[in-house]
Parts: sequence; structure tokens; C-alpha cells
Amino acid sequence: MTSTQPAPPSGAFVRQLSRWRERVEIEPGRYHLYVSLACPWAHRTIIVRRLAGLEEAVPMTVLDPLRDDRGWRFVEPDAEHGWRLLAEAYLATDPAYDGRVSVPVLWDRQEERIACNESEDVIVSLNAARRTGPDLYPAELRDEIDAVNDVVYVNVNDGVYKCGFARSQEAYDGAVARLFATLDDLDRRLAGQRYLAGDRVTLADWRLFTTLLRFDAVYHTHFKATVHRLVEYGSLWPYARELYQWPGVRETVDFDHIRRHYYLTHPELNPRGLLPAMPAMDWDAPHGRDER
Repeated sequence: MTSTQPAPPSGAFVRQLSRWRERVEIEPGRYHLYVSLACPWAHRTIIVRRLAGLEEAVPMTVLDPLRDDRGWRFVEPDAEHGWRLLAEAYLATDPAYDGRVSVPVLWDRQEERIACNESEDVIVSLNAARRTGPDLYPAELRDEIDAVNDVVYVNVNDGVYKCGFARSQEAYDGAVARLFATLDDLDRRLAGQRYLAGDRVTLADWRLFTTLLRFDAVYHTHFKATVHRLVEYGSLWPYARELYQWPGVRETVDFDHIRRHYYLTHPELNPRGLLPAMPAMDWDAPHGRDER
């Protein structure tokens, strides 16, 4: 989840690019999804899989939230392959792979290889195969969804990591300024419309939601995203609560996994491995957005 390339001279965080980028046609039983409940990128795929009614068609394995230099590990050996580390799936696909191991992973059981390890592509594939729920990537809104995603990804989804893993004051200052300028813009946008692409929920909303969910619990403290808390935003906070309360979504949330992963696997940021107290937040409070 914190995969990086060598830091540039500026000290800015640079995320490792995903190695496998296929958008596949989901066939029941062919694909297996490997995820962490802690990871926001993987969390998107868990949510879309549930909303799309694909929980039986696409089996899923949840990995241990604690990871080390070997990468993500299984709580119990993988039932099909006996893997103890997700890295074994990477090496089974490309024996020469030497990058960081990230989640989610969509494994092709027929071809015995990773089909995709990029959440953006996985959620599009899952949505296209949906059995229930609305189309989250409708053709008429794709340009708008993609435009929003481009900004949110760079400045918010990845922006919190650019704050947390900056290696210079200049890199941090630039990242935190862009992060909160974008959150301010999104707050204004959501004051005038219910969702990011208009009056219907789309993939853009779920991509933003998984970062907002973790914001006060982790990013504000651990990643030094300290200008504002999510609960201080007049539109973003009710919007995040609405998405949390969406049928089936709260069951995908595990704050224990989230907090233990971040605070206990980044010793450079939290060398004593202390878990801060959970900030006061009522995710079940009425969101009041029904009339928008």
C-alpha cells in the first residue's frame, strides 16, 4: 500500500506504478480477490464487489493488517496454493518481479496469474459484471467521473501519502497545501450537489470515500494532514456519513485493521508503535443529505 520508487532529490513521495492493468470480463469462479481491510485502495474493491452482488461470483481473501518488509501476509496459508505471503502470487506471475507487493490483487484462477493489481481497473471490471445495484460508471458520466478522479487521486487519495512520507519540508508543505485546497474545493462542490458527478452515486464517490473514512482515524495524526479534521467540513463530513450508511458498506469497515496497520507497520513514522486514541466521531449520526 505504501509502495514507492526511489525518492527524488525534492524528497517527494512517489508511488510505484501498478504492474498489471487488465480490465477483465468477470466470470463466476474464475477470479479471486486478495485484499486488506486496512488499505483504502483494496477497500474500494470490497465495496464495489458487495454493491455489485458479486460476493459469491468472486471469492475474496482478507490478509493480515500487519505487514513487514516481506509485504502482505496471509492469516492462514492460502487454501488453493498454500501461500503464506502475497509476494508468492507476484512471483508465480513473474519470477523476476522485484517491486513492492501491493493490494488489491485480482488473481486469474484459470491462467494461474495476476490479472490486475490496480484498484481503478478492478472496480471498473466488477461494476461491469454487477448483478445488483446501480451502474457506478455510466457512459454518460464517464468523462465527469474520470476528471474528478484525476484530481482526487493525485491530491487526496495519494495526497495523504505525499504528506506522510515526504522527506523534506518543501515536499510536505506542497503536498499538504494541495491536499487541503482540494478538500476545500470538494466541500464547496458537495454543498451544491449530492454526489461528485451529480445526483447519483458513482465510482468517483467510493474512490474518495475510502480516504475520507481513514482521515481523522489515521491520516490527520499519522500522516500530518493537520490543517483540518474531516468532522470540521460542513459538506464532506455529512457526505462521508451518508456513504458509510449506504446499505452493505459499514460491514466492509474495520477500524481495528485500519489503525493497527498504519500505526504498527510504519516504524519510521511511529517508532514506539503506540496506538493513539480513536478520535470522537459518530458515523451513524443522521447525514441530512436526502433533500439535495
